[in-house]
Amino acid sequence: MHEMSLADARGSYLAMVPLGEADPRPLAVIRDLTCPGPGGEIPLRLYDARETREPGPVVMFFHGGGFVIGDLDTHHALCTEIAAEVDLPIVAVHYRLAPEHKFPAAADDCEAAARWVAGSPAELGRGATGLITIGDSAGGNLAIVVTQALGDAPAAVPVVLQVPIYPLSDEKTDHQSMLDFAEGHLLTKVSMDWFHASYAAEAGNVRAYPIHGDHAAAPPTVLVTASLDPIRDSGRLYGEALIRAGSDVIFMEMKGTIHGFTTLRKAIPSGQADMQRVFAAMKLMLGTA
Repeated sequence: MHEMSLADARGSYLAMVPLGEADPRPLAVIRDLTCPGPGGEIPLRLYDARETREPGPVVMFFHGGGFVIGDLDTHHALCTEIAAEVDLPIVAVHYRLAPEHKFPAAADDCEAAARWVAGSPAELGRGATGLITIGDSAGGNLAIVVTQALGDAPAAVPVVLQVPIYPLSDEKTDHQSMLDFAEGHLLTKVSMDWFHASYAAEAGNVRAYPIHGDHAAAPPTVLVTASLDPIRDSGRLYGEALIRAGSDVIFMEMKGTIHGFTTLRKAIPSGQADMQRVFAAMKLMLGTA
């Protein structure tokens, strides 16, 4: 992708969906909407297995793609799966992408969207009693960043659970996993370097690298990594920080699979079972298992 134009890179990522991803689940509600953001209106998509429901937690989903690629459509099927299996409303966020919008645009948009949903706006048609932040890859990073931001300056309702999936948590570029899986496992070091240069995050800044945050204040966490992932050790490092701080965490490393398995459930059928394990852990943490 780093050798393509931005339009082609983003188009190729979207073109992977029908080839590698499972089909979307049917839901009672799938509706596009927007919310105000620091750079203009932020595109959102509401998913719900129920037409109406009583107030309860709302899931905030942040898509992956290195802060450069990805959108509401690349992760549409995954969001329908989460909504159907967890039985909670989901609001997916399409934040501004780099390199047109560099750090901290993505974090700013995701935080703004979370604060908007926390206020139970009429446009949502659902009352939020708490937020669940979840995302894959760059979206996993954003899930942690938003959680930390809402811990420092609370929104109308708290984050009651965070679910970062193979997240980037730190700026270290020579983790053993990066050396072991630099190429040949879908996500490559060259791609990571391209994403990093495009996003232009500031080293040591907690809104880019949440490992520098206050982990003792973290809500219950379901942390997911993949064993053949170049950024696996960045996720492990965050899990270690949570555990050392005494936070409640379920750490799940999916063995024998790669970065991206959540949206490759047709190409990698084990990804479906892996996601079922994630859903079970979420329900356990929420007390709904």
